[in-house]
Amino acid sequence: MTRSPFINKYALLAIIVCTLLTKVSSQEKFGGLALYTLRDAMGSDVEATLQKVSAAGYNYVEAAGYSDGKFYGVEPAEFKKMLKSKGLQPISTHQRVMDMAETDAMISAVKEAGFKYFVVPSPPRSLVDVNRETRTMKMKGSLDDFADFLTELGKKCEKEGIQLLYHNHDMELRPNTDGVKPLDYLLQNTDPKYVNFQMDLFWMTRANEDPVAYFEKYPGRFKSWHVKDMDQKDRFAPVGQGKIDFGRILKDGKKSGMQYFFVEQDRVFDDLDPLEAIKISHKGLKDFGFDKVD
Repeated sequence: MTRSPFINKYALLAIIVCTLLTKVSSQEKFGGLALYTLRDAMGSDVEATLQKVSAAGYNYVEAAGYSDGKFYGVEPAEFKKMLKSKGLQPISTHQRVMDMAETDAMISAVKEAGFKYFVVPSPPRSLVDVNRETRTMKMKGSLDDFADFLTELGKKCEKEGIQLLYHNHDMELRPNTDGVKPLDYLLQNTDPKYVNFQMDLFWMTRANEDPVAYFEKYPGRFKSWHVKDMDQKDRFAPVGQGKIDFGRILKDGKKSGMQYFFVEQDRVFDDLDPLEAIKISHKGLKDFGFDKVD
């Protein structure tokens, strides 16, 4: 019995169409999302929210929901499986650190969940008092203590195959009483083998600093970026809906050392839903050429 040549032709055509559709789909998915943007949704339904993140076109995520050894109430290994089932990669996680004693358990969970980066999102409270209203920080010790803390933590992470990053806000860019900017001090007094940085482009802009100038001065130190726009009232806005020139910044992406970028929007305004905001931002990323980075 011989097969009809028409069936073979149709089968071949179906394979070609499926291949083309797969390629188109993969091309549309790029970039990362900082899940802090969707913290309320993640708090109510983790799995459904991750599915929406994937559907919005994101390839990878940054967590911001660690507590008691779990991510968003899910065991690390299970969270890793959940992400994979949604077509998402675990790249980095914000881990709010109070003191060094708690970091061993954190590092273990971060490793088990498959994250590459352990990100310290704000100064450890054992070293720095932070005033969230005025967005200022007051050292309990010295900047040397701060740099030493990050170095010790970075060495612990490095032993487990994880990279440590420190995430900036605007307060680390305000000169202290000696005229020293804490972010510059940390950059100058830490070893890139153990400590690197996540640049938040919004907070750099809010502090009237030029991200490109930092790439020039400290090349290779900014392994990931937070990408969020600033509206005319200097509030958070979806990418492409504000005044930050991401195209100019992106041209120096390689010099910065950036390996990954994450959309983040701390708050939304004018009744915009966060899930809608991440869709707008994903389109904005493509308009600026971020889809060519992956």
